[in-house]
Amino acid sequence: MSQEIELKLALGPEGPAALRGHPLLRALPPTVAELGNTYYDTPDGALEAARMALRLRRLDGRLLQTVKTRGEGGGGLSRRGEWEWEVPGPGLDLAGLEGLPPAALGEGVLERLEARFTTDFRREAWTLEHRGARIELALDEGAILAAGRRVAIRELELELKAGEPAALWSLAEALAERVALRASDTSKAARGGALLAGEWRLPEGHSATAWLHRAVVALDAHADTGEPRLREAAREAFQRLAALGDAETRDDARTLAAALADEGTPTPALGRTLLRLSRRLSGASPLA
Repeated sequence: MSQEIELKLALGPEGPAALRGHPLLRALPPTVAELGNTYYDTPDGALEAARMALRLRRLDGRLLQTVKTRGEGGGGLSRRGEWEWEVPGPGLDLAGLEGLPPAALGEGVLERLEARFTTDFRREAWTLEHRGARIELALDEGAILAAGRRVAIRELELELKAGEPAALWSLAEALAERVALRASDTSKAARGGALLAGEWRLPEGHSATAWLHRAVVALDAHADTGEPRLREAAREAFQRLAALGDAETRDDARTLAAALADEGTPTPALGRTLLRLSRRLSGASPLA
């Protein structure tokens, strides 16, 4: 098992083009791949309930099977356990899944697994040396398909390959100077599960980090659904956070709550505010 440490960032419609033109990336040719993914779970969503993900990925003629555990973090930063290995296909390697630690998938899950939804996207990837760290930037554009419904994938993942996690925040802040982006706490698997179910469930708020997590997940949900109640849930979560934090946290949370009072398009300045707030409060909240 390896540990994946990454910072997930959501982009607006113009974000990918702005990212490619950023001075840090403009002179670097990316590697490009087409990825097709099928996610598996039980009919009652046992893996989703445990905040785990199981997928088969088609990449360059190979089939990779991946299991990811519940993440911890917040404000876009996450740490997850991950197992990945090549399989012959066409379906799951159940024998390989049986070899995982006993608590990985849960008892009685293997015999009930079935394909649930797909994510197909184009990935452009760059590797940068930044602040003493080696970081892979992966820009994903495509779609999640579930139960006849579709939502767009337009996100950037900064994965730490070597060095300290602080470099991820530094790089994100440098990108946010020119690119409208925001922290995102919801995995593609969790978004697919919400699309399949036709509803989003927001985490509870009970502390500063938990209110931040609720706000960020509500923004993820609003981006996929356009439902005003989810935008309002994010605004209320930032208001609750403002009541709990120090002066800097209070000011940033109030700025974000005020910005969500209307339907304006997020700006780079707001993205930087959320990054600053997320960096200050990034903790160990369970992630979607």
